[in-house]
Amino acid sequence: MRKGWKRSGGREVLEAQQSRAWLIIGWKTVGNTRCFSGTAVDVVESLGKTPHRHCLVGAEVQVKLLPECKQFLYMGTLPRGLEDQPFKMICQYYSGRPRFFTLYDTFSHIPVYSAYTFKRSDGTKKVDVPWMYEPQLALSTGSRDMQPFPPEAMHKSFEDTQAVLDDYSDSIYYERGQLNPDEHQAEPEDKAATYTLTNVVPQIREFNIGPWKEHEHTVRRRLNNYCRGTAYVVTGVTTAGHMIRRQNINRVGIPRYLWSAYCCTNYDHNAPFDERSKFPAFASHGLNDREDNKVQEMSVTQLEEFLKRVTYVGSTFQIFYDNCALPNNV
Repeated sequence: MRKGWKRSGGREVLEAQQSRAWLIIGWKTVGNTRCFSGTAVDVVESLGKTPHRHCLVGAEVQVKLLPECKQFLYMGTLPRGLEDQPFKMICQYYSGRPRFFTLYDTFSHIPVYSAYTFKRSDGTKKVDVPWMYEPQLALSTGSRDMQPFPPEAMHKSFEDTQAVLDDYSDSIYYERGQLNPDEHQAEPEDKAATYTLTNVVPQIREFNIGPWKEHEHTVRRRLNNYCRGTAYVVTGVTTAGHMIRRQNINRVGIPRYLWSAYCCTNYDHNAPFDERSKFPAFASHGLNDREDNKVQEMSVTQLEEFLKRVTYVGSTFQIFYDNCALPNNV
């Protein structure tokens, strides 16, 4: 094995570190040309291995949050403590507009979390939307708008970077569970945007349609009734190494836990105490299983401590800037 290279998933890949983020640089063949896949040109150049720019086949790694996606995060700030992980930032565009933000794991082919602003909703689902994928993950020149899946024969052109429909089609136990659920959106286009597989994780059916769905309804009713301003929501997963396999290849990471937290600093101070005590911020987690899958509500700090114990977040992990403190300490 060459110095600086390692074996990963049957591929020989190169490791580089820049801006505290580990980037895995792979190769693939386009026509008769051997090309870099899934990296940014400047990282490759820093290693003295410069590809032709027209040969770059992975979406450029975003090292900064796009300004247009800051609106979905409290104080425009990303959750802290994940900077050292090799994840991809996606500003989720649909019909020409940003709809929410996702931090995506291109190796497990699942979102780490999706961050969105809650919209007052009656909880109806939009059922006439095709499942979509993210061209920007597969091609540096790919559309930033999510797109409906093309014919199956074309899926191989982007399945290295994200999940495809076939990954879920033969799954008996798992359903496609949205981290940003369409029931938490109001406008038809905002609802439609939640139907991208980059916003989806495998959820055990009994958990998805049972405790987790009921929790989504509980949060929707609470924010509908008592949040007077903008509610920022971050919903994510933890994993334990288990994968959905297709054709004997690990394809999609299976979450161990789902977790969620919201922040609403402008809320009804005359709400019943049991509800008022869950503002300005509250959180939850649930086991993605058939049994013992009750969703537990807790403070955001308690959720952060839980995630520090069971996953790879750093010791400084913080979901909301300044713990969702009231502006000007009011």
